[in-house]
Amino acid sequence: MSTIGAAGSTRALGATERVRTWGRTATAVPVGVSRPTTIDGVVTVVRAAREHGLTVKAIGSAHSFTDIALTEGVLLDLAALSGIVRVDAERQRVTVLAGTALHALSPLLAAHGLALQNMGDIDRQTIAGATSTGTHGTGLGFRGLATQITAATLVTAHGQVLRVSEAEHPELLPAVQLGLGALGVLVEVELQCVPAFLLHAEERGEPFAVVDEFLDRAAAVDHFEAYWWPHTERLSTKSNTRLALETPYRPLGRLAEWWEDEFFGNGLRWLTCQLGLVAPPLTPGINRLAAALYGKRSYTAPSHEVFTSPRRVRFQEMEYAIPAEALAPAIREVKRLVEREGWRVSFPVELRVAAADDTWLSTAHGRQSAYIAVHRYWREDARPYFTAVEHIMRAHDGRPHWGKLHGRTAADLAPEYPRFGDFLAVRDRLDPDRVFANAYTRRVLGE
Repeated sequence: MSTIGAAGSTRALGATERVRTWGRTATAVPVGVSRPTTIDGVVTVVRAAREHGLTVKAIGSAHSFTDIALTEGVLLDLAALSGIVRVDAERQRVTVLAGTALHALSPLLAAHGLALQNMGDIDRQTIAGATSTGTHGTGLGFRGLATQITAATLVTAHGQVLRVSEAEHPELLPAVQLGLGALGVLVEVELQCVPAFLLHAEERGEPFAVVDEFLDRAAAVDHFEAYWWPHTERLSTKSNTRLALETPYRPLGRLAEWWEDEFFGNGLRWLTCQLGLVAPPLTPGINRLAAALYGKRSYTAPSHEVFTSPRRVRFQEMEYAIPAEALAPAIREVKRLVEREGWRVSFPVELRVAAADDTWLSTAHGRQSAYIAVHRYWREDARPYFTAVEHIMRAHDGRPHWGKLHGRTAADLAPEYPRFGDFLAVRDRLDPDRVFANAYTRRVLGE
């Protein structure tokens, strides 16, 4: 039986290893799985796969809900490519290996007095996976994680190591920053960091009508987001203010942290989901109780501890970016939809914002954006809910998050992105034979 990859890092071709996403939304059985420990190992795998006529996909933590990182060809697990490669203290730029998980990266940066400029609310992803799918966080003055990439190293379809930066092939950088895994295997990224900082968090329950002043609220604070609890007239809002690291503060007590993040955020959420499966009529009452009790605290902590929260209950998710000014009418339409259809939705709907950017496939490309994310428990059928919400988002010129569930194709995505054609041209240049193609890239980018 033939094998692909560096010694000690490869599963034999023909062996079966089922791979599935964290949310259990997609599954694949690749022909081989390789776990290289060096960049040279990645080169070896790509060259060998090409010789065998096989496709290659790299996977991180499998925290995408789409099949963007799955393949029936050779799967590259980059978990061993983790850690900081070098630090440019003067420019506050840090080069990290692509398999570095965000939850591991933050303490590593802190040791150098640095931090990521912004983060999403989950830190289980790898840096390559988060940037390649468009993780963004919230804040009208802040752009998505991919825009923080100032240089990248990738292994191309011919097994060559290509460096892209402001000085080397700069024309490729806006494509490589957020490449959907379609341009090559990211093995290193250089990130523009900032001095480490604190966040002061104010969390409270507020009326649903706050959606009408959402942009004003977001403009008044560094980072603002909200969760609408379906079947209620309530939001849970979060306002985070950036503070210097030297600011005196009292951390959140362990009991208070456990009560909010573990008991309510995970324990009660799991119970709600389980009850929703067997007794859906209970869901509205539980949501009203949760909206009344959840998210009432004020605390200060290092930025990465405030940006992110533990998510232990598996769910399915779809998220759309729409023009920022469309947030209030769009979420009101979603609210009416849920009420009209009589669905029992246990998970809150997340509302966030981000600054415009110039990364070609960023969902915030060229426009200040609002994000509406809907969720369902992983054991529930999300399709009717997600399909109907997607219809609303498309009516507001919505762009789907690349790593979350959606039903879009290349034909209808291309008009949403002014540089879509330029991205396809880079793909043709770097991977003309589609070594890095899979079912997902064929759907959203075409053949």
